[in-house]
Amino acid sequence: MIFFTFVSAIITRVIFILISLIGVWRVTWIKHDYMYWFLTFLFLPLVIEMIITLKRRKGQDYKWFSPAILLFLISIIPSMWILELHHQQNKLSDRQCKKLNSWANLRSTFSNETSANSTVQNYLNTLDKLQSSFCPNDWILALHQVLLILLIVGKWLLPLGGGVTKDELSQLLLIFVGTAADILEFTSETLSDVKENSPHLVYIILAVWTWSMLQFPLHLAVVNSKPKSETEGQEVGLLARRSTDIWTIAESLFLQDGPFLVVRLTVMTHFDVFHQMLVFFAIKNFLVVILNLYRLVVICQNFKRSSRGSAVP
Repeated sequence: MIFFTFVSAIITRVIFILISLIGVWRVTWIKHDYMYWFLTFLFLPLVIEMIITLKRRKGQDYKWFSPAILLFLISIIPSMWILELHHQQNKLSDRQCKKLNSWANLRSTFSNETSANSTVQNYLNTLDKLQSSFCPNDWILALHQVLLILLIVGKWLLPLGGGVTKDELSQLLLIFVGTAADILEFTSETLSDVKENSPHLVYIILAVWTWSMLQFPLHLAVVNSKPKSETEGQEVGLLARRSTDIWTIAESLFLQDGPFLVVRLTVMTHFDVFHQMLVFFAIKNFLVVILNLYRLVVICQNFKRSSRGSAVP
């Protein structure tokens, strides 16, 4: 069991580093500047964290917080920022490319580029032509998708922290799936609405996207501070009794639906962008915010009612 824990902890972090390395490689290639390889120094904290975790905690993660996921985000998010900013600045000058919107395009690309002679130089040239034939936006979208999928799978593979049950882990993974889908939709849809003369909007969207990614290292919305058996019959506060619900509401209001709503309203009002899907997702974010506030009010009212009932002799 200890050996399996060690292997899971190492493999997960190695995969994190490999995906981050692909991001750095892509940045170096599009920028034509080998100085960007210095972004690999951002991998060092993840390596150090792995050594410390293996030595002190035998590979186990923490209960309410995952340093490995946070350091993985730190290692890959700068590359994502550079790729997004470069793409937004060079939308018009990007040459023609093949979109990955059909099996025919995918098959034709690989069949055309893999017919070279079997020498090392030809393989390198073929690889260079192959990766340059795809649209920059497809590369960025693929990295976004792989990042979010890996955050879910990586959390699943990481050894459980002390006090975390498999039931709580399954709930957390289900929350991650919904969160990842919302974040991917936000970045892909909203960035596609950016006009050529609105570069500062890209910074706003990327900043909110980065802020929303902080949900993945945190596990406060699922993991309880105390088992129910320890709190029954005791006078406990609202946060101690309904910690899971309150943290879920807080994450939605301050890390996801609240910021997403503000950005979408800003895009519609200040940047004069208006279309059906943008309005729909803005309404969806607004409903989630209102329903979470309503749920918070109900939780507080129920707590006050139960507190008064228990105080009556």
